[in-house]
Amino acid sequence: MSLPISSRINRRTLLQAAAASAMASSLPAIAAAAQDRTSVTLALDWYPNANHAGLYMAVANGYFEAAGLDLEIFIPADPTTVLQTVGAGRDTFGITYQNDVLQARANEVPIKSIAAVVQHPLNCVMVLADSGIESPADLAGKTIAIAGVPTDEALLKTVLGSVDLTLDDVEIVNVGFDLMPALLSERADALIGVYWTHETILAEHEGYPVRYFPIQDYGVPDYYELVIVAGESTIADQPEVVSAFLGALRQGYADAAADLDRALEYLIAESPELVEEVERQGLDLLAPMWTDNGAVLWGTQTPERWTTYTEWAQGEGLLPAEVVADDAWIDLFPASDATPVASPEN
Repeated sequence: MSLPISSRINRRTLLQAAAASAMASSLPAIAAAAQDRTSVTLALDWYPNANHAGLYMAVANGYFEAAGLDLEIFIPADPTTVLQTVGAGRDTFGITYQNDVLQARANEVPIKSIAAVVQHPLNCVMVLADSGIESPADLAGKTIAIAGVPTDEALLKTVLGSVDLTLDDVEIVNVGFDLMPALLSERADALIGVYWTHETILAEHEGYPVRYFPIQDYGVPDYYELVIVAGESTIADQPEVVSAFLGALRQGYADAAADLDRALEYLIAESPELVEEVERQGLDLLAPMWTDNGAVLWGTQTPERWTTYTEWAQGEGLLPAEVVADDAWIDLFPASDATPVASPEN
């Protein structure tokens, strides 16, 4: 049986905001009449899912409208073009991956990360529960499926290296985005490149118990799984728009973390094809990752996290030596936002 979890949904959607509520006092509001709102776009990384729960909470609560923004959210026909369209100013904001931001900087695409959506990696090595593979050390002699993205082999190499194995100790098969079918049909003994907050849950829901190994537990440096990006020209020329957008998003994620049931309701309303039980379990796992269990505010980025990952990627040959980590991100949140949001009780 195949699972419909690797396909990209190519559709463009203009969200209709639900009834607006009064914004929390911590949200930097820009009073504006409807005709004076600034139109902005946000290109998603994938179809709406639990990672986007705070975004849709902000929409439903009217935070973008209250901040003077008319926000259009859409899934690009080709998600790999998000960095180019944002860098060129054709889209205002985009959701993408930390490594992809660094790759774009290496190619002189003028973008910067302006917020971290998820504070830690979600990628993992996954195996069937009855495979007999109890840890990465048991992968010796096994077949491992990858999607063929540039980071796959570097991440796998690091995971294997943490248990004194090398890539020569395994057989790698590139299956594109048919990762789950490859594992479930036993064409591969393991795979890397899926989220332990989504695909593992979906596999269990479909009757396939699995075991997974988070990559950061096996030598991979900590990094931000998803980030929000903006073009350098947008950051320089429209700072008030960027600030308003980030303020609305931060409040949306704080609200979502405080009320996961309501966040799920808005998410399912936007994307009815989602499996509600799967997304609820995903939210339970993800919500603490938005703020590192309440240790930081949503969106927080640090130079250490960017530098450590950049140095690892350069050491693995994924990035040229001239890429500077500090050029890839910027902190645009108000200095007055000093109190972390409370972590949810799950």
